[in-house]
Formats: sequence, structure tokens, C-alpha cells
Amino acid sequence: MSAARSAASGRGALVTGGSRGIGAACAHALAAAGLRVVVHYARDAAAAERVRAALPGSGHHIVQADLAAGDAATCRALIDAAVARLGALDVLINNAGLYEEHPWHDQTEAAWSAVWQRTLALNLLAPAHLSFHAAVHMAARTPKERGGRLVFIGSRGAFRGEPDAPAYGASKAGLHSFAQSTAQALARDGVLSFVVAPGFVATDMAREVLEGPRGAAVRAQSPLDRVTTPEEVAAVVRFCATEAPAAMTGTIIDVNGASYLRG
Repeated sequence: MSAARSAASGRGALVTGGSRGIGAACAHALAAAGLRVVVHYARDAAAAERVRAALPGSGHHIVQADLAAGDAATCRALIDAAVARLGALDVLINNAGLYEEHPWHDQTEAAWSAVWQRTLALNLLAPAHLSFHAAVHMAARTPKERGGRLVFIGSRGAFRGEPDAPAYGASKAGLHSFAQSTAQALARDGVLSFVVAPGFVATDMAREVLEGPRGAAVRAQSPLDRVTTPEEVAAVVRFCATEAPAAMTGTIIDVNGASYLRG
């Protein structure tokens, strides 16, 4: 047994948006490291169950919750459900999110406002509420078990801008800032906070773009001449959730194939 697996064994993790893409890859990586995983899904129970059934180890579960409204009570109920199934929650992966293009010059006021409401609710409000309730649980445990880890899936768009999806870029910039504020506020409670910021990732949702006329240009953004895989993002998430030293709390880790380099 590896040192990482031994250290993680028996711990419990919740992965939001875990039924596909990056979330599914994160669930598998954490399970392979010895964690028991709750796979969250919004609508597709069958997909979530397929992910759960394929996870190595045992003690995994699926939980449904619609986080689209960013509702605090729904987020609290999801954390409570994860704790009930796992016995304790040690790791929260805030992965569920929305990317929706809404170019400036093609929007009515109503459409513009609606995209902003949807994006901020799922990408920023929901992770904030989930993290609040998860941290309350993590900090309230016995001194020996106290603490935990929050991992946020951010984006290079928080740094470079997203001209065709400004709400998405702004929501991820807000998420990065929230995660770093959390790192400063909760370190005394043993709760660590990390951000993993991918670029373009080869998920099912991205297949249409990658296989279409824009695909070559998207791949060419990276000197690797390809986009990042969900498994590559998940490997960094696993590190943050299990091995990253406490001194890394507040860190934002880029996983974008050098498609965007920040100073």
C-alpha cells in the first residue's frame, strides 16, 4: 500500500458534479487513493450510479441535489446527506459548474441578466454555501479528527478573461478569491483550501468543439498541441485532497498545458 493510500484510507469525500467529466475522474482518483466517495449528481442518476459502481474500494454512495439555484438550504442538505452516508466528511471537491457563452453584442437585457444569474448561482454561490456547511462540520469534530480539505475547480478564465463568456470568467475569479479567503479564515480550524485551475479539458461536453472547426485552434493554444484530460486534472485534485502540505493552503494550481501563463 502506498503512503498516500495509507494516509487517505477510511476518509470520506464529496465530489459535486461527479457523474461525468472532471467530477467522475476526481471520484475515481480519490477512491483509488483509499477514500470513500459520495458522487453528487443533479439529474442523471444512472450516470452517477455507473461512476459509483466503477470506483475501486467500497463504501461509495450517490446523492442527488439540484444546486442550480445556489440555494443555501439545498447545499446544507447535500452536506448533511454526505455526512450521514460517510459518517464524517473530510474532503469536499467543489466541481459542479456551468459554462455558457453569451457574447456581448448578441444579448438582450433579459438574456444577459439570466446568464449571469444562472452562472453565479451554480459557480459561486453553491460552492460558497457548500464550503460553509462542510467547514462547520470539519471544525466541530473531536480534536483528533478535526479539520479537512476543500478543493475548488477554478479556471484559467479567471486570469485571462472570457470575452464570449464573461459571467463564467467572473464567477471563477470570484471562486478563486473565495477559496483564498477561506484558506486564511479556516487554517486555525485545520481546514485547508486549494484551487485547481484547468484550461480546456477533453470532456464529453467539449467533444462538439474539439471535433468541430474550432478544435485545431483550441488544441494549438497549448504547446502540447492538445487539451488537458480529466484524469490530469483529477491527479492534481487528488494531490490537494490527500498529500499537499498544509503550507500550500490558499494555492491556485494551473493545469492548462501552458496555454495561459500568469506572472
